[in-house]
Amino acid sequence: MIYDNIMKNLLLIIILSIIISACSYKPVIDTAGKSGTFNEDRAKEITNDKQHCKQIARENSNLVSNFSFWFMSPQAETKYTSLYRKCLINRGHSVLN
Repeated sequence: MIYDNIMKNLLLIIILSIIISACSYKPVIDTAGKSGTFNEDRAKEITNDKQHCKQIARENSNLVSNFSFWFMSPQAETKYTSLYRKCLINRGHSVLN
């Protein structure tokens, strides 16, 4: 009985942590740096790219996928965070975190 309550509370804490962490990711971007095969910095596009990448990450992750991705990730990151970061990098931004 006590064990069941502890497990339920632990699961609730984990789920809430994932939800909160998915909503709170703020990428740190080196706006003077160059990333990938781009010959110039992409800082002038950062606001637009952040909005698009945030929307893409939101549309392609949910609580279940975030939880399973977080559980299997060596860095304990959510699917939302991973998609957001990868999108920014693929758009030519140097993401530091």
